[in-house]
Amino acid sequence: MNYVLKKFPSSRMRRLRMKPFLRNLVSENSISVNDLIWPIFIVEGKNEIQKITSMPYVNRFSIDRLIVELEKPIKLGLQAIALFPQINADLKDDNGIYACDPNNLICRAIQKVKSCYPDLGIITDIALDPYMTHGHDGIMVGDKIANDKTLEILKKQALVFAEAGCDIVAPSDMMDGRVGIIRETLETNGMKDMVIMSYAAKYASSFYGPFRNAVKAQKLTRILDKKSYQMNYLNSDEAMHEIALDLNEGADMIIIKPGMPYLDIVYRAKNQFGVPTFAYQVSGEYSMIISSSSSNNLNEMDMIIESISCFKRSGADGVLSYFTPILLEYLKNN
Repeated sequence: MNYVLKKFPSSRMRRLRMKPFLRNLVSENSISVNDLIWPIFIVEGKNEIQKITSMPYVNRFSIDRLIVELEKPIKLGLQAIALFPQINADLKDDNGIYACDPNNLICRAIQKVKSCYPDLGIITDIALDPYMTHGHDGIMVGDKIANDKTLEILKKQALVFAEAGCDIVAPSDMMDGRVGIIRETLETNGMKDMVIMSYAAKYASSFYGPFRNAVKAQKLTRILDKKSYQMNYLNSDEAMHEIALDLNEGADMIIIKPGMPYLDIVYRAKNQFGVPTFAYQVSGEYSMIISSSSSNNLNEMDMIIESISCFKRSGADGVLSYFTPILLEYLKNN
């Protein structure tokens, strides 16, 4: 882009900032209902609405309550949800077997939501941490996460979710080769049109703490962190390598996680690959905004809008955000 340099006072940048209609006319980015995906936590039971202490105003819903809770956001333009389970401890083991059960919590939720809201997009997380006794995303052998053994479970999990009727499978485990084996499994079973939204660059971040509490996978055992399979937050070239691998294996869309601290990765990914790119405004980001606004007399809605706008400015096509319901309200009224 070529810029014409003008001397003051012929060029006054403030002219186009003086009135709201001028600011709106020259805005380079905007937020719409089409940009938002709502991550939702679900639990077993009837009429259950469980508060999540680490994430104020975010709840776990039983499937019947989820159907009720979705009605208003859908009327406001909600396009898609991402489902995450909190399962009972007696269903967890060291191999994630319940993740592959066609009658598990996620499969039943998919079927019920689709029966009530057939046009709503459903994204399902392909990962084992909510199903494991040790809280990791893969099968543990000795003091290591066994990559290839884990792939065998992940492909079965993706298949049962696809057969249940989800629209998008989203592998977030960061095992090598998982997109390829999931794509192959889907193709072999006649599901060539199933969309894969890969968490292509998922960092070993401290911002996930509240989420792990929400799915009750916060206590890691034997291996006390996920740094051997999630990405090193000091690296960005590595993220481009990861994204290239996932796209070559058959991913249709990519997610960068976390979001705000990794806007440079979003920008690089969108510019380098030009594919649909999403940012995940993770639980730690959510909780920091809630905490800072309530304790420092800051305007919470302004902070939320600014944060989502930053994702769009960096190149994100959309954002997974726990703020989605109130953002939909805001967009309707503004």
